[in-house]
Amino acid sequence: MADDASNMDRRTRVCLWVILLGLANFLAYVVLYWFFWGEAVNGHVEADGQRFRYFLQSGQEVSRGVFFYSGIHSISIAPTVGAIMLAMLTLAKDRIISSMRRTILRGRTVITVLATIITLIVVVWTVWFILQFSRRLTSPEASAGPAPASTAPRASTR
Repeated sequence: MADDASNMDRRTRVCLWVILLGLANFLAYVVLYWFFWGEAVNGHVEADGQRFRYFLQSGQEVSRGVFFYSGIHSISIAPTVGAIMLAMLTLAKDRIISSMRRTILRGRTVITVLATIITLIVVVWTVWFILQFSRRLTSPEASAGPAPASTAPRASTR
C-alpha cells in the first residue's frame, strides 16, 4: 500500500505548507503580543525635541526596533489570514464543485466569488494597517512629559 504523503499532489502540499506557516506566524504574533503587551499599529510615537519615544497600544514604552518589528508583524497578519483562507478554499475546491452541480449557482462561481471577497478584504485590511502604521511614524505626538524649564511660566515675584 502506497504512503498517503507520497500520493499527495503538489497543490495539496503547497496549501498545507501555507496553512502551517500561516498558523506559525499567527502563533508568533500572539506570543509576542502577549510578551510586549500590545502592538505598534495602534500604538504611538512621541517626540520631545531631539529624541523619539515609541509606545505600544498598551502604553508600554519599547525600543525603536521592537516598535518597527511589532508594526511589520502586525501588518503581516492580514496577508497571512488571507493566504490560509485561500489555501483552505483551494483544498475544498473539488468538494465544493462536486456538491454544487445542480444548483442555480455553480461551484466554480462560488469559489471565484469567495476568493475575490477574501482577496479584497485582505488588501483593504493590509493597506489600512500600513497607512495607520506609517501615520504613527510620520506624525509623532508631542511628549507628555514635563515642560522644559525655559518654557515654563515664571512665578510672580511680587
